[in-house]
Amino acid sequence: MTFQKVCKISDISDGGVIGVEVDDTPVALVRKGDEVFALHDVCSHAEVKLSEGEVYDGTLECWLHGSCFDVRSGKPTGPPATKPVNVYRVKIDGDDVLVSLSKES
Repeated sequence: MTFQKVCKISDISDGGVIGVEVDDTPVALVRKGDEVFALHDVCSHAEVKLSEGEVYDGTLECWLHGSCFDVRSGKPTGPPATKPVNVYRVKIDGDDVLVSLSKES
């Protein structure tokens, strides 16, 4: 499994989200304290960037229609989305955030 450095943890505000690209794949990074979660950065309901949404209580809300996705599992927690988004493995190395596009299991 290959991990790629995508940003510094300090680039993501606590409780915030940013969008990055990993091998041309859009990835939304959500920070909760010292943890960072990586989700596919395209809503499964409408093709818009999740990284432009808001983070609430462990979920990432799509700005367009309000679908929420659990940052740990990628599963939708509210309509209109019914399909999950992929989640990816994250490692923190010092201040570096590394992501692997291998799906979480």
